[in-house]
Amino acid sequence: MSANMNNAGGDIMTEGAFDALFESLKNWGRWGADDERGTLNYITPDAVKAAAALVTSGRSVSMSIPIDTEAGPDNAHPAIHYMAAAHDIDTEQGAQGFQGFATDFLGMQFHGDCHTHLDALCHISYKGLLYNGVPASVVSTAGAGRLDVTAYAHGVAGRGVLIDVPRHRGIKWMEPGDSVTAGEIEAIERAENVRLGQGDIMLLRTGQCRRRAELGPWNVGHDGEGRAGVDPYCVALMHERRVAAFLPEGDGETAPSRVQHLRSPIHVLQVAAMGMFVADSLQLDELAVVCEEEGRYEFMVVAAPLRLPGGTGSPFNPIALF
Repeated sequence: MSANMNNAGGDIMTEGAFDALFESLKNWGRWGADDERGTLNYITPDAVKAAAALVTSGRSVSMSIPIDTEAGPDNAHPAIHYMAAAHDIDTEQGAQGFQGFATDFLGMQFHGDCHTHLDALCHISYKGLLYNGVPASVVSTAGAGRLDVTAYAHGVAGRGVLIDVPRHRGIKWMEPGDSVTAGEIEAIERAENVRLGQGDIMLLRTGQCRRRAELGPWNVGHDGEGRAGVDPYCVALMHERRVAAFLPEGDGETAPSRVQHLRSPIHVLQVAAMGMFVADSLQLDELAVVCEEEGRYEFMVVAAPLRLPGGTGSPFNPIALF
């Protein structure tokens, strides 16, 4: 671990220090000027085959939050779901005792705190630029002209590693505003007998979903109680290890932010600088139970986004396979 990763603390990071960190993490040009897959380039066919070899018991676990249609302090944009047709309404065919159909409608603004979704590389810009130096202006009201979610159309599969912070600390959940440091991630790796490496998919459990289930929803934003997340130097650890994807409870951000002028510095570092595949708002309580029962914290992860041209992301249901 680089020396500067040990300097994480509770102080506010200045804009200058953040910019220096951003420059040190940039993958711009690493896979060519036209690259749109970013850190997913670390997941090679051999890495997928090695991940598939981890499937031995055949157990599968969903890591998504049930789609939430109820507004709340952490769900300003609830999903809209209604039945378009149902079996309790007679149709001509149904009335004759033949076939019937039930159909429904779903609409959602999926970038939010109560919808499990992934971010395309066009989702986050910093100082007017997207990943690989692409001008942010390529994204307009017509959609994204480059770096949209269709770059992930063939799905993501690889070795997943759960970093379970509450289990390591012996607590139910991390409190809002608390941060995980790079040093603590390394301590958890040793305790779980795993090590994040090239092409891996990192799952971070903070206990946010359990806290919500037991205490109820709260304002997770910077103007509210906030949320637990990672320290910016954790991203340096991910960069050094060549981690391919980051799937956390919450969104990985510590709120209120500890970086001057930035509300979402972790996303800026991961998406805009590194070109990392990142997701938000997973639930990892069920996964944590299965990891304990299986006695291991590595498994195969399979994730399939919607094939949405011009999309800035996608709702999805990531699956862990044991």
